[in-house]
Amino acid sequence: MTGARLPDADEGGPAAEVLRARRGGELSALDRLLLHSPAVAEGWSALLGALRNATTLTPDLTELVVLRIAVLNDAPFEWAAHEPAARRAGVTEEQLAALRSPGGVPGAAFSPLQSAVLRFTDASTRQVAVPDELFDEVRGHLDDRQVVELVATVGGYAMVSRFLVALQVPPPAGEVAG
Repeated sequence: MTGARLPDADEGGPAAEVLRARRGGELSALDRLLLHSPAVAEGWSALLGALRNATTLTPDLTELVVLRIAVLNDAPFEWAAHEPAARRAGVTEEQLAALRSPGGVPGAAFSPLQSAVLRFTDASTRQVAVPDELFDEVRGHLDDRQVVELVATVGGYAMVSRFLVALQVPPPAGEVAG
């Protein structure tokens, strides 16, 4: 795959400036596609910015969720974009390897909270409906706000992966995606 299914949009205008501000001045391949719809680009930036930077979930939980969704939905751009942040958040090599396993994420590599969150992510991503017992398990670890933030993070990054996959956005050159 050499490029996305659509050409890059014009990188000028207020929506592009909103995206640049959130990204520290640079636009990603994802951003350049979103800019075909400035209103969607601005809303996307607000939602994803909140999910990344304004929740009470710990950074490792957020990045574990994002990387797991990248694997489940076969979105290599999402993996490549988030693996460095996951490493900075303390996600280990063993955990990264376990996340890449499409069959499931059990195990000793994860804390009980991380394991519950990842099983929740799998259920919500694969079946949409989360079984009561799994919801209750997650609820045993997280407060009401964090449960809402987890559900929104899973849904938000599922949206990202579906956008990336539908438009066939390749990972950045030189990146190895899982």
